[in-house]
Amino acid sequence: MATKKAAKKKPAAKKAVKKVAKKAAAKKAVKKVAKKAAAKKTVKKAAKKATARKAVKKTAKKAVRKVAKKAAAKKTAKKAVKKTAKKAVRKVAKKAAAKKTAKKTAKKAVRKVAKKATAKKATARKPAAKKASAKKAVKKVAKRKPAVRKKKAAPVALPATPAPLI
Repeated sequence: MATKKAAKKKPAAKKAVKKVAKKAAAKKAVKKVAKKAAAKKTVKKAAKKATARKAVKKTAKKAVRKVAKKAAAKKTAKKAVKKTAKKAVRKVAKKAAAKKTAKKTAKKAVRKVAKKATAKKATARKPAAKKASAKKAVKKVAKRKPAVRKKKAAPVALPATPAPLI
């Protein structure tokens, strides 16, 4: 009761107390708001950092992919070069083989011609001797079998067949 009385007696003191309390409450509220704002800022910062990290990761991945693509392209290019080189080598080898076969066939042809020429020469040298030996053989046969010699049969005339009437 005494305090109430004192309060009644001193309303200015009450007001002052209230003012101080209000100020303190206001300060607290301001601090809370400031804290919230700071928290929001830190959250935003963290989010920004995270997005930046993601972006960095993405760009890194893209770079890696590009490098991989380039490497793959180089590999395929190398393969293609190797293939073309192999093909060229094969072509050259084929040509060489063809030339060899051509040379072989040419040699064979030359050999054949040479053989024929030698055969012709041989036959040209021995025609008289061959004829003589043939005559001798005929004479020998005639001496052995004089009675067996046959006369050539006269050609038999076939009777003419009448043409069929149509």
